[in-house]
Amino acid sequence: MSNTSFVRTQMVETKAPPSSQIGAVRWMRENLFSGPLNTILTVLSFMAVWWIVAHIGPWFANAVWNAGSLAECRQILDGATGACFAVIRDRWSQLLYGFYPSHLFWRPNLALVLMIVAIAPVLFDNLPRKMLWFTALYPAVAFWLLWGGSIWMPLMAMVGFAIGYAVFRVLSRQTSLIAMLAGAAAAVIWWVWVLAPVVDALQSAVPLAIQAVPSRDFGGFMLSIIIGVTGISLSLPLGIMLALGRKSDMLLIKVICVGFIEFIRGVPLITLLFTASLLLNYFLPPGTNFDIILRVIIMVTLFSAAYLAEVIRGGLAALPRGQYEAADALGLDYWKAQRLIIMPQALKISIPGIVNSFIGLFKDTTLVVFIGLLDPIGLSNAIRADTNWNGIYWELFVFIGFCFFIFCFGMSRYSMYLERKLKTDHR
Repeated sequence: MSNTSFVRTQMVETKAPPSSQIGAVRWMRENLFSGPLNTILTVLSFMAVWWIVAHIGPWFANAVWNAGSLAECRQILDGATGACFAVIRDRWSQLLYGFYPSHLFWRPNLALVLMIVAIAPVLFDNLPRKMLWFTALYPAVAFWLLWGGSIWMPLMAMVGFAIGYAVFRVLSRQTSLIAMLAGAAAAVIWWVWVLAPVVDALQSAVPLAIQAVPSRDFGGFMLSIIIGVTGISLSLPLGIMLALGRKSDMLLIKVICVGFIEFIRGVPLITLLFTASLLLNYFLPPGTNFDIILRVIIMVTLFSAAYLAEVIRGGLAALPRGQYEAADALGLDYWKAQRLIIMPQALKISIPGIVNSFIGLFKDTTLVVFIGLLDPIGLSNAIRADTNWNGIYWELFVFIGFCFFIFCFGMSRYSMYLERKLKTDHR
């Protein structure tokens, strides 16, 4: 009698999954050819990419990098399609530094390296917090390296911040607003009336100075980085204060902040730059020499701060009322509630908008060409005015656009990193 078993006594050997369910084939089927519409769009996209590469590829592939003029490039190409990137190699230092003295290039290079060190503890919290002391001192170091002159000028300017903070701490037991206004007033008094005599006295007693470089020699990407990084660093705290002022219960503070924000947002940036270039000196005491780059930085900072204030106000409005009530239940005063509970959550919500404003600010630095400052766009016009490179366009603009893309793409990627790091939900 045969013994028929209905239970398998041996394991079935594992088999490899179908090729359509693994690897690149599966990814393409799910992401590129998941349906008739997606298939048509994928095919059209491939055709568009192929058309662009077929027409632009030879222009890059036949590029000439070693030539002394546009005519020499054309002679080398001999009628073929190709880019003349020799202009980038020939005017590389000018595009980066403008007309900064070549024997002093080490100063902006050192300032750039120190800037990376200074912003590192701000961007990444796993670095030692003691590095923030260097971050606080970096503006004075960078100013002295770039503009030169007496070392006492930037140092004494930083002393103004220290005096303002000391006055704020002394009066912090009083109303917070009074303490802040008193601290700001003390700093302004130091900068306007006390700074110059103290600097002159210290320079006479201990002359410490390096070769001064006038602002008219600044240009290229160095100028864009100076204006962009300074504007970004100053506009964020100012935007936070404007956002809080707009939501304040104090009528005068609210009216001032609302008026400032609406005025700045209703005026083009180029108008503010012309104001900084032409009109601002009329409101200053006779004989005052207010550096044009500093004037531009002030206007760019104010312009960006107005837009950031609205972005941050949107983050504050997105917080549920319970967060404010929780801060009140803990017995926190206004500033502690903002610092510990409200503002961290509002800034987290506002990260995409804040970084978007920063990217726009950095690209808007090219507008300084209209007031006579030679940013990369302005230098491209100066380079084309040379008879050797007269008639060259696309190569300069492609290089400048690529460099701006590197900076802006880096800010975008850091924004995504920060969003992933601060993500608290698990969806």
